[in-house]
Amino acid sequence: MQKYLLGIVGGVGVLAASSFLFNTGPVVAQNQEYHPVYDSAGRVQVPTGFRAWVFVGAPLTPEGLNNGRYNCDEPGGCTKSNFPEFHHVYIEKKNVDAYLTTGSFPEGTVIVKELTRVLKPTFPDSSRTEPSGRGYFNGEYNGIDMTVKDSKRFSGTNKWGFFTFGHHPLPYNPTAAESPMTVCAFCHIANVANTDMTWIQFYPLLRDKKGY
Repeated sequence: MQKYLLGIVGGVGVLAASSFLFNTGPVVAQNQEYHPVYDSAGRVQVPTGFRAWVFVGAPLTPEGLNNGRYNCDEPGGCTKSNFPEFHHVYIEKKNVDAYLTTGSFPEGTVIVKELTRVLKPTFPDSSRTEPSGRGYFNGEYNGIDMTVKDSKRFSGTNKWGFFTFGHHPLPYNPTAAESPMTVCAFCHIANVANTDMTWIQFYPLLRDKKGY
């Protein structure tokens, strides 16, 4: 009987140890930091895993409020808004924490902005009616941009590099070259240079610093 009980205890111990060993993989993966991957030409790979980061906000500039025609899919566009979509902005938690503490982002910070079209507008202002009321709702994914803080690599654009992987539905472009100064960086330098090149005023978590 004693040997039988010892066998059971030993078996449970082996199972527990195995469970621990097999479960450490996902835990380690969750704690891995994201680092941009560049090729020899300076192009960077489209980011992955960012939807698990901290979601800091989603500004919206719909076509119907910017002298454009809502729900437009014509080649070349038909709106005066640069981004006629929701801007879903994601930042890794450690970099959000650093900003909340110091008021600036650390070297290596990556900010991802994923775009979604407004859901099937039915009114000229690009809104529609749902059970919750008339408003704006998320539609299809429609593009992704990324900014990277690297003071050496991007010294000419105030320490930040800007990349776009296409403003179109999935799949996104697999790689992107740095956007020219006149495409993105100039606007950030002109308007948000004092808040680390980031539109902090649109993100309550970062703007108000009230914590999580």
